[in-house]
Amino acid sequence: MNDRIESIRHADGVVELHLARADKMNALDPAMFEALIDAGSRLRDDAVVRAVVLAGRGKAFCAGLDMQSFQRMGQGGAGEVLGSGAAADILARTHGIANVAQQVALVWREVPVPVIAAVHGVAFGGGLQVALGADVRLVAPDTKLSVMEIKWGLVPDMGGMVLMRELARTDVVRELTFTGRIFSGEEAVTLGFATRLAADPLADALRMAHEIAQKSPDAIRAAKRLLNAAMGHSAAELLLAESVEQKTLIGSPNQTEAVRANLEGRTPRFA
Repeated sequence: MNDRIESIRHADGVVELHLARADKMNALDPAMFEALIDAGSRLRDDAVVRAVVLAGRGKAFCAGLDMQSFQRMGQGGAGEVLGSGAAADILARTHGIANVAQQVALVWREVPVPVIAAVHGVAFGGGLQVALGADVRLVAPDTKLSVMEIKWGLVPDMGGMVLMRELARTDVVRELTFTGRIFSGEEAVTLGFATRLAADPLADALRMAHEIAQKSPDAIRAAKRLLNAAMGHSAAELLLAESVEQKTLIGSPNQTEAVRANLEGRTPRFA
């Protein structure tokens, strides 16, 4: 990772990731794009991690694309927003079905354990889309959020169209996309963009992450695979996937330990 991301690893497998460009409200520049994708990719291949908390240092979660990038756009240099080389071509599928910018949000779905976004201050444009890529969003009531791309003559292009459709009604997504209006953390819960309110999102996110870390890691990872598959599979395919995951879990060491620990009234000791 580079100076854009601060990582803290806890003994129980919980990992904190903090966007660390506080002086710019954690705005997204090529280095931040690279750092977020690198952090997510490392966690995707980490067999020890149990849960991830994604947060921002300073006054905001993420204010979206940084002003220098917009200035380059205004001068006709849109290609420089994502860096140089192949990454600058937004039509290039550099990460499976996604380009670089889309992978910044979608990589959190590829991390095999729950990712909890602790959102405060602002989450505008691309910053909101990064939060939407998490499995759970805990949001301070006074947070300001916006699908802000229309302000700059753009559309959401960091996976937002895929992520928003599973969280809110289509008319709600359309209204927010067309207007770019700012809405509060309280309204975000009502609309479906936030899981719940938290006076201290980071503290609550860490409590949730440590709670998840005490559950069977095999079952947690299986549950995330199934939840990821839910949007793109038919009912028949998803039912079969449930059965496949459950057959693998039943009788496995960690599942057996979960049963024994509950019956014996003790804390489980998972491998």
